[in-house]
Amino acid sequence: MTWEQYVPSPDLPAIFPLGIYGWQKRCLYFLVLLLAVVMIMNMALTIWILKVMNFTLDGMGSLKVSEQGVQLEGVSEFLLPLYVKEIQSRKDSTLLLHSDGNITLNTRNHLGLLTGQLTVGPNKVEVQMQRFVVWNHDRRRLLFSAQDDELRIATRKLRVTGVEGAGFQHSVETPRIRAEPFQDLRLESPTRMLTIVGPRGVEINADAGDLRASCRGDLHLESMEGEILLNAAMIRLGGLPIGTSAATRGAAVPKQAVYELCACPNGRFYLSPAELQSTCQVTGNMCLWS
Repeated sequence: MTWEQYVPSPDLPAIFPLGIYGWQKRCLYFLVLLLAVVMIMNMALTIWILKVMNFTLDGMGSLKVSEQGVQLEGVSEFLLPLYVKEIQSRKDSTLLLHSDGNITLNTRNHLGLLTGQLTVGPNKVEVQMQRFVVWNHDRRRLLFSAQDDELRIATRKLRVTGVEGAGFQHSVETPRIRAEPFQDLRLESPTRMLTIVGPRGVEINADAGDLRASCRGDLHLESMEGEILLNAAMIRLGGLPIGTSAATRGAAVPKQAVYELCACPNGRFYLSPAELQSTCQVTGNMCLWS
């Protein structure tokens, strides 16, 4: 075989070999092997996550998705805000909301502005809204309603069990005030005046006890058009002063068993020694001292 058989002719085109050879072939095989390993690891991790998270056709673990909504069983923890339309528990269990801090429920309008807020804290429950309403169990009777200019308690009976009772800074309108059985009812104004007004009358009854009215200053019983009637088997006026005449002033007053009740033009009462005739005129200078 001669040399001319191995040397290509200059008139023929050059023929180059096709394919990947050498280090390129080895790099390609290594890349394919690496992708296969990564794919197998991804599949293994996906299967492990599905197994750990307990994914099923109905949901994930204690979270089940149905046509009625999302159902959570057991204890669930939310680290970010939760936006839902309705939260309700099973018919045979209670709904428990637990937080290490405060529990705040917010309501917003279509513009995103805050319209109501309910905050349950460790020391108080705070409500910020235009109106706060409490109904009974079947929502047929209003129990409590609070708004800017009115507070309504619509229960049949309001019971105050505190030792100090109830304090009101302004007027109170009610058809009836009654104490508990075998307990005393006391209306008191320590630093101001206590006024009881009824357009059609005021009735004060003590069926099984005494009725007492005491004050540091003057006690006024006023009737604009009617009369003040004291109807009792016995009426006592204690602590009345004893009037004396000018002649006996400064002398020892003899003991007297019977006294006469006298009244001054200004309404003051005093006692005068009783005799055959009235002695109020004799001791009338008592009215000048009042």
